Amino acid sequence: MAKRKILVIEDDRSLSDILLYNLEQNGFQVAREFDGQSGLNSAIADPPEIILLDVMLPVLDGVEVCRRLRANRYTAPCVIVMLTAKSEEADQLVGFSVGADDYVVKPFSVRVLLERIRAIRRRLTTPAEQSSIYSAHGIAVDRVRHQATMQGQPIDLTPSEFRLLETLLQQPGRAYDRAELIDSALGDDTIVLERTIDVHIRSLRKKLGEQGNLIETVRGVGYRFQEAS
Repeated sequence: MAKRKILVIEDDRSLSDILLYNLEQNGFQVAREFDGQSGLNSAIADPPEIILLDVMLPVLDGVEVCRRLRANRYTAPCVIVMLTAKSEEADQLVGFSVGADDYVVKPFSVRVLLERIRAIRRRLTTPAEQSSIYSAHGIAVDRVRHQATMQGQPIDLTPSEFRLLETLLQQPGRAYDRAELIDSALGDDTIVLERTIDVHIRSLRKKLGEQGNLIETVRGVGYRFQEAS
């Protein structure tokens, strides 16, 4: 993947300096902003591949920034990793509910963060030998174009929602438990709560509208995409 730009939105300048140094040493192009509004403006003006977004920011907090990034067609495809000192389950669910793809709790190891970023980039890369399009009931995901459509019309999905829908469409009728969906759609190196999948499924169903009921709840297990009759 050619593009390697990361935008760091972090008001702690010492931490921002550490991230800048380590990311640049690992070959990334890094842009930095120190408040939520400036970060939002920068992302819209020149959308990066990945955004490292602090939650407790001046001017606009990280949750609101994330919500606005997902609502903007230029920044909706960006991968958003939230950085925060808040580790309570409710805080994580709020972050994921507004479209965050991953959640890193401070203090964290920069080395571990770099591995998470590399893992994200690997998941975004489409192997040439894999099938590029999966579809069922008029809903399709195209891995090469990274586009989801419903009856031929584009659907605006976050990267995590896209991978989740892709996973479900690969085997319609198969029941996935929550742990499998975390591994398949979000990555087995992503440390998240199993309830996070419920948040993503709820958001995905909403975006599919009347077709949302095609994602079926399998009681006591998880979810499946309705098999074509």
